[in-house]
Amino acid sequence: MESNDESNHKKNGGVFVEGKVSYPGQLVFGLDIGTRSIVGTVGYKEEDQFYVVAQFIKEHESRAMMDGQIHDISKVAETIIEVREVLEKETNRVYRDVCIAAAGRVLKTITINVEEKYRSDKKIVEDDLYGIKSLGVEKAYQEFNKENESDIPFYCVGYSVVQYYLNGYPINNLIDHKAKSISVDLIATFLPDDVVSGLYEAVEKAGLHVSNMTLEPIAAIQVAIPENYRTLNIAMVDVGAGTSDISITKDGSISGYGMIPFAGDAITESISTHYLCDFTTAERIKRDADEMKEIMYTDIMGLKHTIKREEIQEIVTPVLEKLAVMISDKIKELNGSKTVSAVFVVGGGGKFAGFCEVLAEQLGIPKERVALRSVDAIGNIHFLNGTDGNDSLLVTPVGICLNFYEQNNNFLFVTFNGKKIKLYDNGKLTVLDATMQSKYPNENLFPKRGPSLHLLVNGKPKVVRGKAGEAPAFTVNGKEADINTEIHDNDKIVIKKPKPGDAASMEVNQLPEFQSKIQVMVFDKEIILPKFASVNGKLKSGFYSLKDQDEVEMLSYYTVEQILEFLDVSVSKNNRFLVNHVQSDLKTPVYDKFSLEWVQESEVEKYATPTTFFNQENDKMEEKKEFKEEKSEHILMIKVNGEQVKLTGKAKYVFVDVFDYIDFDLTKSKGRGIVTTVNGKPAEYMEEIHDADDIKIYWNQD
Repeated sequence: MESNDESNHKKNGGVFVEGKVSYPGQLVFGLDIGTRSIVGTVGYKEEDQFYVVAQFIKEHESRAMMDGQIHDISKVAETIIEVREVLEKETNRVYRDVCIAAAGRVLKTITINVEEKYRSDKKIVEDDLYGIKSLGVEKAYQEFNKENESDIPFYCVGYSVVQYYLNGYPINNLIDHKAKSISVDLIATFLPDDVVSGLYEAVEKAGLHVSNMTLEPIAAIQVAIPENYRTLNIAMVDVGAGTSDISITKDGSISGYGMIPFAGDAITESISTHYLCDFTTAERIKRDADEMKEIMYTDIMGLKHTIKREEIQEIVTPVLEKLAVMISDKIKELNGSKTVSAVFVVGGGGKFAGFCEVLAEQLGIPKERVALRSVDAIGNIHFLNGTDGNDSLLVTPVGICLNFYEQNNNFLFVTFNGKKIKLYDNGKLTVLDATMQSKYPNENLFPKRGPSLHLLVNGKPKVVRGKAGEAPAFTVNGKEADINTEIHDNDKIVIKKPKPGDAASMEVNQLPEFQSKIQVMVFDKEIILPKFASVNGKLKSGFYSLKDQDEVEMLSYYTVEQILEFLDVSVSKNNRFLVNHVQSDLKTPVYDKFSLEWVQESEVEKYATPTTFFNQENDKMEEKKEFKEEKSEHILMIKVNGEQVKLTGKAKYVFVDVFDYIDFDLTKSKGRGIVTTVNGKPAEYMEEIHDADDIKIYWNQD
């Protein structure tokens, strides 16, 4: 003889084998956690048919939820446990994974397009579709975060494909087609953290793990409006207790989602207020009015009353009209300011008599085109547990289970530096994603250099970077990791802040500009002088340690006095100084390639240069004794700075003679030393020059 368990399981479409029932497909456990009640559903899919093998509804014993938001997590968890235990007993299974849906309170949507290109024609398979949809969700999430100006984090809780494209052309099904590119338009929906977190906390407190999460209108439309209906412009309205969720279809796809925070509880509250009874009593009055002509109740004063159905209808009509107006307005908003062809109403809140008629009137469509939608109207949904499918309340719970096969929307939790955080699971999460979600400072993810030196060297900004610091230490579950390490549910991530490097340091002599030299001819002997540095207007040695914001000027000359100090030469008071054969003093600047001599005062006239060379009146230049002037006169044609110059009056000429024939004032500095060349080679002031020599004379501006 069959046991009761065996009999029940055969009734539920299963085969009893060795104490445990076997079903043709994988059992899926779904929970519709609503404002008024929790509906648990267990079923399996075989080809395109879905079979419900067990279902149980449990109302909240208190108002633990309002407007789709969990207020008392512990109370909701207790109800979930009761529902789970009933279903486990009925199916002889233990459930640890569950599918859930969130109400659309504060719902936000993003419509996005993503494309995937291939190098050559590729046959499209299921993995390609999964990949491009995941890419779309990820892109939508990034776009949403750009627009989200609040401090509240939002999470993607569902998406719907609007249109697929094959090589840029619209197509209904990409599978098995060959393509060089595929793309998709999809709508991604987002809810705030408090809604998502509350659901997860309640489910986890009940000992369950969320295997898939979606949005209630997405789940409901899965059942209420099959794909072959979606070419029509139809609205689906899921009127719950706290929220009314809305979906729109047209042109073969879902075109929009929306919600209003007003639903069946508003009807109950109007009854409670009018008849002076508690919320639970008012809820019973509302439900009994559907089946009974007269309803008895006891008010909060303990007085008993009997009221007629028509009286209740009259009381709630203003609320029904307000609800219908709000839903109608939202439908038109989502549908491009136009009404729709028809409306399917699901959910317990929409079952009140007269609601469909009022909504039809507000939308301006025939009343027969607004109707309650039950599961039994859908040919591919079957109830094997004896449940009557003729109930609009069961549409969303079945849709939650079906959504498990359509999309994997899930979150995972990790511990980041001791803090628990939630991440949308796109299948490729890394430590970097966790740092972004936790708002960990980006500067703490990479080695930190020490403070830099900011200088102004010869009028140009210069930055000396600080020393590189130590990289931050990453660990995942105690093992060494980096920012690209993949992470999974319940991983423990620890990041230690990077140790900054030492501050930048530099002495003046380490500056590249300090390495250049000044060459000076002292009594025809070449002397190499290191450059001086002026720091913030004061002379500093090469060993001066530079400080941030220092202004450094490399001086391009020495004074006569500084050269004497460098050479450690003492001169008498009777000495006179000649810079480039011009009488000078101790403060006269001596630039690169200049000459310096000093003579007794009585010999100044003998060694001074001509007036035409340095614009000093009555001074005549005489050549040094080692150069003997020839008697015969010679005309010399040379090129100076690209111009032809004619030299006359001497038998031979030296380089310094050129200055008698050109306009070049050596007494006023216009650069950092004079550059002089003969035929491309550095010139000596007393070297002989010849016909056709190419001479360059100019101030160095570097």
